[in-house]
Amino acid sequence: MAHLSRTEVAAKAGVEPGYVDLLVDHGLFEPGDGNTYTSGDVFRARWIHSLELSGIPVEGLAAAVRNGSLSFRYLDASAFERFGALTDITVRELSEDSGIPMSLVSVIREAVAFPEANPDDLVREEELAVAEAVAFQLEYGFDPAAIERLLRVYGDSLRRITETETDAYRSQVTERLLATGISQAEMLEKQAIFGSRMGGILERAFLAIYHRQQERAWTRVWLDSVEAALEEAGLYRRLHSPPAVGFVDLTGFTQLTEREGDEAAAELAARMRTIVRQVALEHEGDFVKFLGDGVMLYFNRPTDGVHAAFVVLERFDEEQLPPARMGIDAGPVVFQEGDYFGRTVNIAARLADYARPGEVLVTRQVVESVPEGELTPSEIGPVTLKGVARPVDVYAAYPPGS
Repeated sequence: MAHLSRTEVAAKAGVEPGYVDLLVDHGLFEPGDGNTYTSGDVFRARWIHSLELSGIPVEGLAAAVRNGSLSFRYLDASAFERFGALTDITVRELSEDSGIPMSLVSVIREAVAFPEANPDDLVREEELAVAEAVAFQLEYGFDPAAIERLLRVYGDSLRRITETETDAYRSQVTERLLATGISQAEMLEKQAIFGSRMGGILERAFLAIYHRQQERAWTRVWLDSVEAALEEAGLYRRLHSPPAVGFVDLTGFTQLTEREGDEAAAELAARMRTIVRQVALEHEGDFVKFLGDGVMLYFNRPTDGVHAAFVVLERFDEEQLPPARMGIDAGPVVFQEGDYFGRTVNIAARLADYARPGEVLVTRQVVESVPEGELTPSEIGPVTLKGVARPVDVYAAYPPGS
């Protein structure tokens, strides 16, 4: 545990030294031997100051601590040691010393969930860690626009992870502790002990998932490079086909929500998402995003997308889920910030809307890209789809031999 001076605590917490004295006077924490403080005192000062800014008076907090209704001792738990403190480096100095443009420094702050700062504001330790990576990428020659997209995806994805994680922690840990009849102060102490034990385990699990996802993505790039090298040497001929985008839509979802309620609908949507994600992985596809009652998928080859569509319909029937419908188009797409855009995406989405329950609709581009015998197409004809300028040649797709 760090031994900090009064001035160091104030600097790291972003408060004046006199504020530390105020908290000591109110008994919210006290210095140790040699008039030193701990990293937990940094968090106490920072978080109590935040509470005061939100309208909760220090006097009221102190009274709650004195009568045992509240405690801030839990902030000494090791779970809180991972959180960074303020540094003595300003935003302007960070930009000048690292060579990172101020525009990118602002994106770093956005990724770590800080508001726009003035150039003279001090930065946190987390920002320095991100800035080190950004500076390395710039030195290597990365396009700043590519770095900006990466930072925004990191920030948004990790925000969703932590919010979901926190919601689970609240329902499975803190609310269960309170249900035993203990006080808020006792609950805070107990949950901090549990959180400190669980924190390292979760971080290792998170990195394990991240590394496996990296391996999967990097393997695709590696295979593509190997195939390209062999093709250039005249030793291999790849079957070139455009990528495919598919949308799976669950029919009757709105009616089910109105009839069964939000919780039942959420459970159904979760079951659907699990099935679709697993089928996509089995067929070399990617789960792009969840859209309430639908899912967007991406496949490098239209053949994989069509095969996955047939399996999805079969699995839904086996699991006795409401029938799904699916639309697939093949063609160029634009990849940006973890998502895909373009005419191909729009047409696939509209096909899913147009399809009947239990039906897979595809375009001529898909039919022509799938090897003969891999599907049985039934021509529907040119169809005018909402939001698409020209009629689209649409086919109903069935498994081979149907």
